[in-house]
Amino acid sequence: MIRLLTCFIAAMFSMNAMAQLPVTPLTAPPGTATPETPPGSPTAPVRDMHVAFPQLAPPPGTFVLRGIAPEGQIEFGVRSDEVVTQATLNLQFTPSPSLIPVESQLKVYLNDQLMGVTAISAEQLGKPNQVQLPIDPRYITDFNRLRLVFIGHYQHLCENPANSSLWVDIGKGSSLDLRYQKLPVDNDLSHFPEPFFDARDNQPLTLPMVFAGQPDLGMQQAAAKLASWFGTQAQWRGQHFPVLYNQLPTRHAVVFATNDQRPGFLRDLPPVNGPTVEMISHPDNPYVKLLVVMGRNDQDLVQAVTGIAQGNILFRGPQVAVNKVEQLAPRQPYDAPFWVRTDRPMTFGELKTYPEQLQADGIQPYPIALSLNLPPDLFLIRSSGITMQLKYRYTPPELANTSRLSVTLNNQFVRAFSLQPSTRDSTQLLRLPLLGLSDDGQKLSIPALKLGALNQMRFDFEYASLLSSSRTDRCETFTTVNNHVVIDDSSTIDFSGYRHFMSMPDLRAFINAGFPFSRMADLSETLVLVAPQPQPVQLTALLDALGRIGSQTGYPALGVTLSDDWAKAKQTDADILMIGTLPTDLRGDKSLSLLMDATQSSVTQPRRQSPLPDSNTPAGDAQPTSRTTITAADPVAALVGVQSPYHEQRSIVAILADNTAGQALMNEALQDSGKRAAISGSVAVVRASGVSSLRVGDVYFVGHLPWWEQAWNQLATHPGWLAVMAAVLVVLVALLLWRALRLLSRRRVNSEE
Repeated sequence: MIRLLTCFIAAMFSMNAMAQLPVTPLTAPPGTATPETPPGSPTAPVRDMHVAFPQLAPPPGTFVLRGIAPEGQIEFGVRSDEVVTQATLNLQFTPSPSLIPVESQLKVYLNDQLMGVTAISAEQLGKPNQVQLPIDPRYITDFNRLRLVFIGHYQHLCENPANSSLWVDIGKGSSLDLRYQKLPVDNDLSHFPEPFFDARDNQPLTLPMVFAGQPDLGMQQAAAKLASWFGTQAQWRGQHFPVLYNQLPTRHAVVFATNDQRPGFLRDLPPVNGPTVEMISHPDNPYVKLLVVMGRNDQDLVQAVTGIAQGNILFRGPQVAVNKVEQLAPRQPYDAPFWVRTDRPMTFGELKTYPEQLQADGIQPYPIALSLNLPPDLFLIRSSGITMQLKYRYTPPELANTSRLSVTLNNQFVRAFSLQPSTRDSTQLLRLPLLGLSDDGQKLSIPALKLGALNQMRFDFEYASLLSSSRTDRCETFTTVNNHVVIDDSSTIDFSGYRHFMSMPDLRAFINAGFPFSRMADLSETLVLVAPQPQPVQLTALLDALGRIGSQTGYPALGVTLSDDWAKAKQTDADILMIGTLPTDLRGDKSLSLLMDATQSSVTQPRRQSPLPDSNTPAGDAQPTSRTTITAADPVAALVGVQSPYHEQRSIVAILADNTAGQALMNEALQDSGKRAAISGSVAVVRASGVSSLRVGDVYFVGHLPWWEQAWNQLATHPGWLAVMAAVLVVLVALLLWRALRLLSRRRVNSEE
């Protein structure tokens, strides 16, 4: 209620801006208070945002409303430090030409409050249309659901809701225009991480990090750990950490400072006696907040960041001191919180990300989706299938053998189960097939499933109902009722008992899961090699990379190590992430496929390159056959994966650029989901035109398999060797049989003599 009143007052204050829209203001309840503004502060900032439906709705960002599925919805949130003062729905739709005008309508609800009705006229039938509908901002809260309801008629008597002529197509061009006004926020860490990160905000997190100048390794390590923690909070939204040297940011930001090294705008802050975290207002704008991480030295900064990552639940007031942080137990391999556990079966309840994820309702219920994030090196090639115990409940269908539950994984069909009228709940034991056959011995034509680091399982409950009679002498109609379906939380899926083994290099695994660095969720077996005097774009690349890995594992990189000395780095038994340029003694390594040196770059091309990034390239085709060196003025950057020349089980991933412009190009590409999807193989070249990936050079393996499984794996991936082995085996068996028959014939001759 308080937020609604605040929204109303904010809307009244911005009535001049709202005058251009036909919005009828409602009467304010008595006793409404206005938000307090700090004395002498500037006018509250206002920003406008145009949000298209594809940014809010699941792919493809559009939906069709039908007679038996008449509702569609989008969801959006509002930050706690902002209020929406003006909102407009721009709706693009194409109605069926068979609809009856005026009697067919579109209703718009916001948080179950009717915002308006659009009657479909005869001129609009069968044509693209666009209407603007003002949304009352007083009903916009922290979390909002905008619902579209289609009421369609195609004849006056005996209508069938399942008739194919009942539809309205909602176009991708539909959008929301929102005007946000900033609210004053107290310097109080009890709401941390707000306002620096707000879970209500669905947009990618952009959080500048400010230093007094070029930071040393200790300060970089503190910033990297904090960026990875903010990545765990941002999760699927995305994250970006632009770096500033001794500059005031224009938005909420993090500032790192010690008693001896601090930005100029913090020179009046008193010195601290230990690790300290403080929230202060921007010197020029009280609506912008700064999170100041301070200490006597770099060790204090690292301890303060560790306190933020593991003890922020205790934060309160404008300033806290982090007295002590200790790790009670070490992390174990593959224990990332966002990954499916591989040491025991997991229940679906553990995999949920919001409370009502495993249930749906409607005449045709929405599909139930569940994400499965797996370690990329999980070895499933010779597995007969993944065991899953599925328990579900549903509204019984009217007719037998007409309704079913279909299970798909990564858009590939797995299996279907009939929904029986006499049964309301069921338990099924099935395997997710990996070899094309089901586990019950039936010869089912099921395609082999390809599991990756990111997987989505979908459950579709499909109902067939008798809605109207087909007899011509009378018309029987039925009132449609919603069906309710639930996948039980106690359903389990079991990935335990599988080994970890995969071929490398694989940049797709790095982009999608941070592998091989994410093998340890805290990156305790990762060493990051940085430039001795990093530029802001290079630091941004470091922070973005660790933030992205944190968003994929769900745990901050508290164990990561930074170094600017390759001589020490090459002696460390760790996976290495390079930022900037290659060390001198690696530039002549034949296994490296790309080299950046000023404006000169060189690339090796394989014998044959597959057009599909996910295809398995034979070792012979991946061998380099040419090397080309190019000099050009425009920037270029590359992502390179290679085996460590010093430890055979370790990998090197290098984020390379020829200059700061190239590094900025790489940072921009890694923020773009489309360009990230194009990264694969062992090298990805980033230019202004896009990303090009190659699989070139030697293949190596990480993980462990017993020798007999390695032999089977080699034979399975090299059919030629399998044919040779089969031929040799046939010859050996024939020789043994021949010798046995000769011995037998000799004994028979000798016995007769």
